[in-house]
Amino acid sequence: MEPVVLESLPDEVVASLEIRDAWRRKLSESGEGLEFIVSDLTRWPLGEAVRVAFLDGDKSLHQDIAEATKQITDSCNLTLDFGLTDGEYRRWTESDTSYAAEIRVSFDQRGYFSLVGTDSTDRTVGAPGLPVGGRPDQRSLNLGGFTTSRPTKWEGTVRHEFMHALGFHHAHQNMRGPCAAEFRWDDDSGYQPTRDPRGTYVPDTAGRRPGVYTYLAGAPNFWSRAKVDHNLRTDNDPELVLGPFDRASVMLYVFADFFYKNAPSPCSPTGNGIDLSPVDKRGLRLLYPQTARQLADRANQSLSAMGAGNEAAVDSTDYQARVIELLTGMAGVRA
Repeated sequence: MEPVVLESLPDEVVASLEIRDAWRRKLSESGEGLEFIVSDLTRWPLGEAVRVAFLDGDKSLHQDIAEATKQITDSCNLTLDFGLTDGEYRRWTESDTSYAAEIRVSFDQRGYFSLVGTDSTDRTVGAPGLPVGGRPDQRSLNLGGFTTSRPTKWEGTVRHEFMHALGFHHAHQNMRGPCAAEFRWDDDSGYQPTRDPRGTYVPDTAGRRPGVYTYLAGAPNFWSRAKVDHNLRTDNDPELVLGPFDRASVMLYVFADFFYKNAPSPCSPTGNGIDLSPVDKRGLRLLYPQTARQLADRANQSLSAMGAGNEAAVDSTDYQARVIELLTGMAGVRA
């Protein structure tokens, strides 16, 4: 069995995000209803063009990436501007002091990853002088190895990472889904740690299997328990607006069967791993609606979802009007 390589941001980037998000949570506690607005802080302005630039790769690869993202932009009120001029696509460099683009793509780092939404231009994300972060001279999205060899379902990988870049999180971390209860976090009882020649944890001589924590601690991921929790555990952050769990989503990881307690698992994907699902497209329309009226509808839907246990506050007409007015004003859209 080939080892499972999972997507992950560098540790120093995750650490800076945790500090920033803790500050945002404190901010959200300072005013009524602000938690809903805070959840929108990583959304790009509606109707505007978000610039994309490439560090490396040739124009043929750049064209393929741009073409793959059309399925995303066709579903929402947002343009990805790749800066195509005289047959060449926009580029950025590691010596840039101003932003050549909001989304800065590279192919030279290990694995696939992306900062989420406007984190790509947040200078507090990542450390100065390191490859990944929110500064003009840092990568915000990486498609490792695409210059030499692409995965079989490379279009799905591109769409997955660009969905992150537009503000979407992993489907398996949706608290409305079954994944937290479905993952085999711990080893089979009596498991004796056993590695293959590559350093990957494998079943022992009695057939007992490593759990998710043990497996990901070995090659090729070498994840700590905290990193596993950050990347795989259900996200109960009240700042997030969550849609329904969608097994067909391009944002749902494909895990090896032994990650799950059951086969087939209710957490395993049913999509083709390439195309956006109808729910993905609906999420894009909700996050990047065409009109102020659609934005107001999204606010009402999210307010209803937030109302569990606090119906009196959410049912307040003044509260709803205030949130809708603020969101519409932030978005800069016309009715």
